[in-house]
Amino acid sequence: MLLTPRQEEIVALAKANGKVLVDELAVRFSVTPQTIRKDLNDLCDARALTRVHGGAIFPTGNENVKYESRRAIAAAEKQAIGRMAAGLIPDNSSLFINIGTTTEAVGEALADHRELMVITNNINVANRLRLFSGIEVVIAGGVVRREDGGIVGEAAVDFIRQFKVDFAVIGVSAIDEDGALLDFDFREVKVAQAIISNARHVILVSDSSKFERTAPVRIGHISQIHTFITDHCPLERVRSICAENDVRLIETEG
Repeated sequence: MLLTPRQEEIVALAKANGKVLVDELAVRFSVTPQTIRKDLNDLCDARALTRVHGGAIFPTGNENVKYESRRAIAAAEKQAIGRMAAGLIPDNSSLFINIGTTTEAVGEALADHRELMVITNNINVANRLRLFSGIEVVIAGGVVRREDGGIVGEAAVDFIRQFKVDFAVIGVSAIDEDGALLDFDFREVKVAQAIISNARHVILVSDSSKFERTAPVRIGHISQIHTFITDHCPLERVRSICAENDVRLIETEG
């Protein structure tokens, strides 16, 4: 689902405030309550929001957001992060790219690179990059998740461990205030851990909404990362952890 500008603003308001109300949104946008209800119903059908009496709330906690909805949320921020990450990866190099909408944005931005070897467990990245003659795509084997085209499981982990690459581009579902990197699927976490262990330089890409979420499975810690690219890091403690562990923090906004 592609969000309209009004729907994008509604999601942003819900994310900032936790909840949005039909009557308040109708006044804010100078439209009827019926129009707002339709917007909220569409957003809730896409699982970008969760419907409650009189309005909607932004999903948090252990509830993962539908993959297509995640593509639409913070799309401009993800594109900027993708371009920044791609700019750090030189031609004639090898890299891992894992599952996620932000890592897909990095893949999109690599289209003009030459002599790259991209090893991925993300079918969407593989399907996009296979079209470019300057990029060799190697795809992991394993169980394919229907909802996002991610390849997970022990076969994927064993496949990743065969390589030692120059760069890894990884995404996560949540970043805790203590620097923990979190996700929802323990099978995906195992693949991400193998990717981190077998890359010389690890680049974490994540938009700032990941600081507002949580997830139950621990991938690792931000101190294991070499470069962290985000639109904005709102947590001073995370900034301090990056500084203390020589993690390069790049913010695309400001």
